[in-house]
Amino acid sequence: MSRSFRAVITAFSLGIVLSFFGAAQANAQGILNEILTRMDTHYKALSSVKSNIKMEKVNTQLGETDVSEGTVKFLPKTDRRALYARIDWSKPFEESMAVIGDGYKLYRPRLKTGYIGKTSGAKTSGSAGGALAFMSMSKAQLKTNYVIDYIGQEQITGAIQTWHLKLTPKAAASYKIAEIWVDSNGMPLQAKITERNDDLTTVLLSDLQKNININVKEFSIDFPSGTKVVKG
Repeated sequence: MSRSFRAVITAFSLGIVLSFFGAAQANAQGILNEILTRMDTHYKALSSVKSNIKMEKVNTQLGETDVSEGTVKFLPKTDRRALYARIDWSKPFEESMAVIGDGYKLYRPRLKTGYIGKTSGAKTSGSAGGALAFMSMSKAQLKTNYVIDYIGQEQITGAIQTWHLKLTPKAAASYKIAEIWVDSNGMPLQAKITERNDDLTTVLLSDLQKNININVKEFSIDFPSGTKVVKG
């Protein structure tokens, strides 16, 4: 076989590989746009969420894993109302946290201590609250704030088929990457945050009730008499 002929064959083979690669990229981009569109449509139609919540925190340095379970209520931000979120943990300890706008209240009964402050300065803002924040982001906000990669289709707990997305912050953030698993309706059911020290926080929502009536009074946390209050 002549050298020139081998060069033609090599170039032809390389062209086929590149064409398949380009087609795969275009297909992934098309799927990603479809997912983001569904998320945007879902986000605009969502008025409330109530569900069970499970949070798993992994300390990679110590090799320790903590699991918390409870319930969550969520009212997305609108033109007329701030974002409302409340998590009531039942395992391993009872604990309640409510977020209204950029303010939060946290009550820990076993310590008889309450905390009040801004979410930007809260140590918990990068865990469950941070993961839940993806439910209230529009398509434009996601594309503005993150480099978004489509990972593929995956099943999560309960054999639910989802799309797996990787979100890399474009600006400086308290974490390196976030991952979300989105169902066919455009609802993020699971989120994983990888902190800068490689610690992991995974939040899973289950038994969802969407667009039900939830009174804003349900997000109020009153500290019992004798509670030590710490302002952040």
